[in-house]
Order: sequence, then structure tokens, then C-alpha cells
Amino acid sequence: MKKEHVIILGIETSCDETAVAIVKDGKEMIANVVSSQIESHKRFGGVVPEIASRHHVEQITLVIEEAMKEANMTFEDIDAIAVTEGPGLVGALLIGVNAAKALAFAHDKPLIGIHHIAGHIYANRFLTEFKFPLLALVVSGGHTELVYMREHGSFEVIGETRDDAVGEAYDKVARTLSLPYPGGPHIDRLAVDGSVTIDLPRAWLEKDSYDFSFSGLKSAVINTVHNAKQRGQHIKPEDLAASFQESVIDVLVTKTVRATKEYDVKQVLLAGGVAANKGLRARLQEEFEMLDEVDLIIPPLSLCTDNAAMIAAAGMIAYEKGKRSDLALNANSGLDIEQC
Repeated sequence: MKKEHVIILGIETSCDETAVAIVKDGKEMIANVVSSQIESHKRFGGVVPEIASRHHVEQITLVIEEAMKEANMTFEDIDAIAVTEGPGLVGALLIGVNAAKALAFAHDKPLIGIHHIAGHIYANRFLTEFKFPLLALVVSGGHTELVYMREHGSFEVIGETRDDAVGEAYDKVARTLSLPYPGGPHIDRLAVDGSVTIDLPRAWLEKDSYDFSFSGLKSAVINTVHNAKQRGQHIKPEDLAASFQESVIDVLVTKTVRATKEYDVKQVLLAGGVAANKGLRARLQEEFEMLDEVDLIIPPLSLCTDNAAMIAAAGMIAYEKGKRSDLALNANSGLDIEQC
């Protein structure tokens, strides 16, 4: 007899959050537990892979137990185990993958490997049903992509970064301004109080390209700061933050709007850690108010950063499509979303 509901347990350990969630039918969060390592990595100015892996080892069992307790469930209630298999830090990924394989083997449950970015995209399904075709703007510490989807589980990357991801650029600029890690939120807050007074470059690339490049912008900011110091000039951090953020948002939003029109999509989803950026959220909302026939979906802040609910949500789609992984599943730091 077919079950009325499908319960997926998701595990996410791709970077510096140890996360476990339990989700019903891919849309209802029953438990969502995240153990963050930000305090451990702050003094290093970024994530240290070995420290991240050690924290995952220490936390993974505790977080699984907490999620099961929060959901008031046993493994008899779970229909499948979904886990991030890549991309990410290989050592960190291995902890989650091996924990998922152990649970799947011990409790005789289907195992499903999930692409991390697919998870970020499917975080939006907690807000609304998807309308196809759609476009996802993925912005995070390691990824900047425009992903076109014709149907559930179908991913076509129409644009991606050729060098630094947008979150990486934010962190490096923050470091130049002596701001603590993670730098993105600090730049975002400073930008609110600043004015766009510094002329910084925008990398549009080829005329029809949807690719991104932020390396030149990052270098321009660093050079601006160093040149000012050599001349004994003072640059207001707020103005530099505002000018940098304006350049980033201008490129992201312009290319997203152009792709929305060219691909004639019904919905645009924002996804990834940088989706929490207030400046980006505001500009997207402003632009899409003029596109009446397109729905803009922006996730709440709690679903922008890494979490396991998004992995379980993507796992539900994979489960329905019959995707299964065997116990040879391994961490894959270079996993291609178009091959998933």
C-alpha cells in the first residue's frame, strides 16, 4: 500500500555547517537543525578545511539525534536518506556522505546523493510550487550561476562565474577593509550608510554572455584602497562598500532580467548564501515589479545559508524520479549539476 506522505531525512556537510533536517513531501519542514562553525573559523578569516571536517565528526551524530528528537520520529518513519555528495570541501562532504551511508545501511533505507546547488534552488519550494520554465540565480561563497529549469530535476547552467564567486569577492573585499569573517553581511550593512562615489568596473563580458567575472572588480577595490593609503588619502569604508555592492548587484540583476526575457520564464528564484544580501533582494524586487507575468521568489534568510531542509526538499524530487545511490556513493567536490 502506497504511503500517504513521504518523509526524507536530509544531511548537509559541504562546508562549515553540520545540518540535518526531516521534511514531509518535499515542502513541509518537520525538523531543521544546524550547527554552525563560524566562531571557529573567524580568527582565520575564512573556512579552514581540516577544522571544518573535525567539527563535522564531533557534531554529526548529535545533530542527527537532535533532529529525530525534534521531529518525534524513529527511523521506521523515514522513507529515504538524502545527502549532499558535492560540490564542497571534500573532507567535509565525506563526513555527511559516510553518516548517510551508515544510516541507510543500518535501517535499510534508500540513499540519495544530492547536488548542493540543487538543494539551494529547492529551498524555495518551502515557499511556493515551482512554475516551469524557471530561472534560478544562485549566489554563494563558492558559486555564481544562472540555472534554467524546464521541469523538476532538470538543470541547465546558462551562465556561471569565470573566476571568483560573488561571495568570495565579498569576503576578500571585507578583508581589505579589515572586516571580520564572514565579510558579506558586514559589506551589506556598511553599504546602507554609504554613497556610490567610487567608479568601479563592471565585467559584462561578451555581448550575449550570461557568465560572470568578479576578479577584476575585487582587484580594483584592493588597488583603490592601497593607492589611497600611499597618497595619505582617506576613503570612507561605507562609500567603498556601497560602490562595490552597486557594481556587483548591477551585473547580477541586469543579466538575470535579460535571461528572464530571453528564456521566457514564468518564475525566477533567488538561491544561495548571498541571497541574504539586502541590497540584492531590494534591487531584484524593484526590477521584477515591472515584469508582471514573472514571479520572483526570494527565500527567507533562514533558508539562504546552508541547511539540510533544502537537501531533503531536493531529495524528494530525486526520490519521486526513482534516483537511488548505492553504498559506493562518495564525496565529489567537482560534481556537475547538469549531470545530476
